[in-house]
Order: sequence, then C-alpha cells, then structure tokens
Amino acid sequence: MKARNVALVMKKDLRGLGRERTIVLAILLQLFVALFSSFLMVGLTSMYDPSSLARFSGVKYPVAYVGEPSDLDELLKKSGQFRVYPMDLSTAVAALGERKLSAVIHVPPTQKDADDPVKITLYSIQNDIQSTIVNVKLKDVFLDYEEELRRVRSERLDLIPVPLEFPESRSGPGFYEFIYGLLIPLLLFMPAVISAALIIDLITEEYQHHTLETLLSTPMTMAEVVWGKITACILIVPLQAGSWLLLLTLNRIPIAHIPQILAQVLSFSLVLVLIGALTALYYRERTAAQFIFSTAVVVLMLIVLAFPHNPLNLIALLATGSPVPKQWSILGGTLILCGLLGILTQLYSEKVSTRAPGE
Repeated sequence: MKARNVALVMKKDLRGLGRERTIVLAILLQLFVALFSSFLMVGLTSMYDPSSLARFSGVKYPVAYVGEPSDLDELLKKSGQFRVYPMDLSTAVAALGERKLSAVIHVPPTQKDADDPVKITLYSIQNDIQSTIVNVKLKDVFLDYEEELRRVRSERLDLIPVPLEFPESRSGPGFYEFIYGLLIPLLLFMPAVISAALIIDLITEEYQHHTLETLLSTPMTMAEVVWGKITACILIVPLQAGSWLLLLTLNRIPIAHIPQILAQVLSFSLVLVLIGALTALYYRERTAAQFIFSTAVVVLMLIVLAFPHNPLNLIALLATGSPVPKQWSILGGTLILCGLLGILTQLYSEKVSTRAPGE
C-alpha cells in the first residue's frame, strides 16, 4: 500500500466535503453551540437545573409544616425564603386549595437515626408557575436535610461515591454538571458520529455512482482507496474537537487534560469509523449501510455505557481535572481494538469486488 495513493484519495474526499450539506450543517450547529456556549448555558442550565436561577427571587412564600418540630423545620426558617406555619394536615390542604399557602410539607414522626427511611410528602398546586419556583427553593432545603440525615446515618454506608471535582463558580454546581456531564462529552463525540456516517457515504457513493472502477483503473488498489477515505474522515475529528475545546475555553469554561481528551476522542472515533467502513464495504448501499451501522452503534453504546469508565464519564472526569488512573489502560485497549479492526478492514478491502448491489 502506497502512502502517496492514500494521500491522493484523502485530498479528493476532503475537497468534496463542502458538498455534503448534512455534514456541513451539523458542523455549523456544533460551532454555534461552542461559540456561544456561555450565552446558551444560561437558558439551558435553567432547564436542566432551575435552582441556578432561584437565588434571583427575594419573595418569602407561605408554607405549612405538618408534623413534629425537627431539623427540617429549622432549615425552612433559616433559609429566609419561607414563612412557616405549623398546621394540621386537613387545614393545611384546604388552605392550599384556596391558594392561601404555596405548599404543604408533611413530615412523619421518624427519628433521624431510625432504621426506616424518612418519607416527606410535599403538597403543591399542579400546573402553577409559582409552585415551580417554590419547589426549586424547597429542593435546596430538602438537600440540606438529606445531608444531615446522611451524616447521622453515615455508619450504614458501604459504598463511597466517585468524587467529581467541579471548578468553583458563582453559578453553582448545577451549571458545571450540565457543562461537564452533558455538553462537553456530547459536543466532543459528535465529530466521531459525523465521521462514521461520512465514511459510509464516501464508500457507498463510489459504488452507486460507478466511480470506483475509474479509481481502480489507476495504479491504486481497493485498500488504498478505503484507507484514503478513512484518513480524510479521521483528520476532521481532532480539528473539530480541538476547535470546540478552544471556543469553550475562550468562553471562560476551564477544561483540563486537553491532550488526553483529544487522544481518547480520536481513538473512540477511529473505532466508529472503521466499523462504518466495514459496514459500507459489505452492504455497498447507503440506506442499508446507515441503518445497520446506526443499529450496531446503539447496541454498542448501550453495552459500553454499562461500565463505570465509559467514554462519556471518562471525558467528563478528564475535563474537570479529576484523577483517572485507568485512562491509559482504556486508551491502550481502544488502540488494540482499532488495530484489530484495521487489520480486518485491510483484509476485507483486498477481497471485495467492485460490483454494485444486485449485480
């Protein structure tokens, strides 16, 4: 296999990427999200974590407290966001129905150190904007009470959660949970999905437009044609992912371990591209190849996401600067898988013919 022939095919396909409208639109959409990430995060974070905007309201809401005095009662009063009225349940619910109260909190007489869980019942008005705001504010109080219960019952814990170190921000942890737990992993893996879909289009179009015979009439081999297309698809992955990381950084979103992130994204992308190339070589028809590939990727992702250090979690941990001792083992395993898929692609591309489907 000659590197010069591979480079010629790669250059030809890179020049033709501008004609792929779907690919261009997908890249432009990612560019918009990365470029205006700080602006978009305000709206998106408010949907993902409404409590990030709760601090802007200074109104004190009347709520009824049903049950014996407890730490929760004190937390509600100390929050400075509620006027708490001790009531019995029937009177409180009736007042809520008349909109004299914003919520009713029913706390059972369960001790903090009891064996049974503490089941708190919250009554609110359905489909009401004010109730949504009250629920968000109450959520913070309930979380504080939950932390108190965890402290009292800490001796029962037998599993320690994986620590995730979020950078300090005035926007609160929910903001960074959305960015590092969802936005960055999805934004970085979109180039992998785009490249995998692109390799299928590039290979199947050669069959359907009967241009593969022209390429093979030159001194090129089928393997060189395939690897040229694979190289073109892989080259756009670090370019896109690096651009997104740069734009996010310019939007004052700190991202750690950028080289390691790019290495992981590139290795995972190569796996998807090689699977897409094998699928396209086998089916040679775009619709069938895309359907089978999409189904296979969904199944593969469901299996991979079942592991703790899956690609999405790994990128989130690296981006936040958290220690990931297994990152190099995962990268090594992924590269071994890439090598096996590469050998299979080389062998299969040497055997396939140039016949179109149905001939």
